[in-house]
Amino acid sequence: MFDQLSDRLQETLSEVRSRGKLTEADVDRAMREIRLTLLEADVNFKVVKQFTSQVRDRCLGAGVLESLNPGQQVVKIVNDELATLLGGASRELAFAPSGPTVILMAGLHGSGKTTACAKLAKLLAKEGKRAALAACDTQRPAAVDQLVTVGERAGAKVYEQGTQRDPTELAEWALDQARANGDDALIVDTAGRLHVDEELMDELAGIRKRTQPHDILLVLDAMTGQDAVNVAEAFSERIEFDGVVMTKLDGDARGGAALSVKAVTGKPILYASVGEKLDQLERFHPQRMAGRILGMGDVLSLIEKAEEVSDRKQADDLERKIRRREFTLEDFLQQMRQVRRMGPLSGVLGMLPGMGPAMKQLRQVNMDDRELDRIEAIILSMTPRERSRPEVIDGSRRKRIARGSGTTVQAVNQLTKQFGQVRKLMAQLAKGKMPDPQQLMRGM
Repeated sequence: MFDQLSDRLQETLSEVRSRGKLTEADVDRAMREIRLTLLEADVNFKVVKQFTSQVRDRCLGAGVLESLNPGQQVVKIVNDELATLLGGASRELAFAPSGPTVILMAGLHGSGKTTACAKLAKLLAKEGKRAALAACDTQRPAAVDQLVTVGERAGAKVYEQGTQRDPTELAEWALDQARANGDDALIVDTAGRLHVDEELMDELAGIRKRTQPHDILLVLDAMTGQDAVNVAEAFSERIEFDGVVMTKLDGDARGGAALSVKAVTGKPILYASVGEKLDQLERFHPQRMAGRILGMGDVLSLIEKAEEVSDRKQADDLERKIRRREFTLEDFLQQMRQVRRMGPLSGVLGMLPGMGPAMKQLRQVNMDDRELDRIEAIILSMTPRERSRPEVIDGSRRKRIARGSGTTVQAVNQLTKQFGQVRKLMAQLAKGKMPDPQQLMRGM
């Protein structure tokens, strides 16, 4: 979602960083570019005005222009202010000391609320908490069936009694069931509307009164841009919510909703949906997201994702093979599969520091997960000996591998060449050297 915004901001700040000395005119020129970039990203114009004003004031104060590295100082200021704009410090859910924690999910039709409920239940389960779901959307006929389906896929119990009972009574009954079954959390799926109206607010108020939720989360569709911010503003005027779940953050919208919602409503984004799968809901960390937008990477999130999919024994075996320079195509295939479990390729690479130019190149050559499917097919068409010793692959073998994988000889040649680059990178890592991002891209 932030690709275009990220490219433009990095380009502007690169010009600032390259100057040995900055003047007030340089700062003003950079602020104009940043202002245009944010407006093009569909950020609320009042938010843009306040943001650029604060950045400019900080850049012109505290001796920044006279410092040894004024460009770096400006980049740091933009990073800090961007993190503040996105919400500042990340916030946790307010879990009850005893009994089930009640999380009330609100939002309009089409925002992805029902799926977000199941995603949140699955995420809480990964954190060791047993979450149940309450089907209190009686307005949309298929809502209960949908929640039951996604709830089962997420491994969460769904408390439902069809669509005939009053939603407030359903919510109270579901809470009693959660208490009786010892659930750690109850996520209440409520009805949505096409717009904010009295009926919707009255129903939410009734459910809130019956369940006394510890957190009310508003689900917003990032693809709707400023409309999502308008919805959040309307909800904040009618019902007090505690945070936002931003869905479809992996889409191709410009990012204005995510950058505006905290400044407009005062409520932070707590979770972000970064894909359609049920395990693609993440805690939202403003500081980390700011770093990713500015091309500084997000190493902490990358480590967390790697820890989720990695096996300690496999990691030790891989380290030993790298040190002994015994890394094979079989190992390469295993590592590629692990990377795929961490999420889309572009998302994983975007967490590496300094990958801005390389990410732009990646998008230009349209390299995505389908490319990884092709690579996997080629490797699986090789014999065990060919995977361990790719140098034995001659012309006839290349033709056989190409036929077996449904690709071309050129594709096989490209893979073996890329693997040679990967081996060189592994050798550098074994010596404690960090490879250049551009070199890393050439090795893929």
